[in-house]
Amino acid sequence: MIYLRRFSLPSESREFFLLNDNPENKRTCYTSRYPFGVFQNRPVPALELEPVTILCGGNGSGKTTILNLMGEKLGLARGTVFNRSSFFAYYLEQCQAETAPGFHTARENSRVITSDDVFDYLLDLRYMNENINCRRQELLEEYTSAKYASFQMRSMEDYDRLRQVVDAQRKTGSRYVRDQVMNDVIEKSNGESAFAFFTKEIKEDGLYLLDEPENSLSPRLQRELCAFLEDSARFYRCQFVISTHSPFLLAMREAKIYDLDSVPIRTCHWTRLEHIQTYWQFFREHREELET
Repeated sequence: MIYLRRFSLPSESREFFLLNDNPENKRTCYTSRYPFGVFQNRPVPALELEPVTILCGGNGSGKTTILNLMGEKLGLARGTVFNRSSFFAYYLEQCQAETAPGFHTARENSRVITSDDVFDYLLDLRYMNENINCRRQELLEEYTSAKYASFQMRSMEDYDRLRQVVDAQRKTGSRYVRDQVMNDVIEKSNGESAFAFFTKEIKEDGLYLLDEPENSLSPRLQRELCAFLEDSARFYRCQFVISTHSPFLLAMREAKIYDLDSVPIRTCHWTRLEHIQTYWQFFREHREELET
């Protein structure tokens, strides 16, 4: 499914004109004019998007910048803020996004998901788990007090205490606690919890901009995420634009890959990307060790 058909940035000549025409630039001196200059001397063609489009390049190549511009241009929901200068809105006005008719109904499900979102989710789980541990300790103390209490009911006001005492005397401590407090929210590793975050957040009929989703994921979980994204695009009418270095995600079936390190920026087969060739060279150098 395609909701975003095409996205384009201002040309280098247009960017130069805009930067010098910006009243903010004339008023004072800024150390950052982001995103002006990010793609200097690297012409960016209009990005023609497929159900799965991948942006690949080294640090500082502009992968995240493009995702941020797309998300802001389309008004997509996002969990965490990102760095921007006072020039960002001025630059954004010159970007062009061509959407398909179905985008209007898909907007509600669509969103930007970054590694910061995953990190915040993991922190929230940890905080919840700490609170559960505190509650568990309180219940254990309550159980001990009720288990060995010398108690006699004198009025209906004592009914809740009586029920507590009877409940404690019938159960073991672990059973008493387990029946009154939820199990640990965190029973999985950070990687497994991060993978669960993606399966929870990605719903049917949506456009999702994913910024390096492989962070926190083991190679095995990266492969599982790859399969999940492929199925979501193929069967559940999702579209993905992904920035990544992961060879597992880069090898997704029918993904269209833009190499942001090339001059000019162009599409490329995943096996021809520079860092994939670096992996390949490394494994060839250690071939005998791997085969023993």
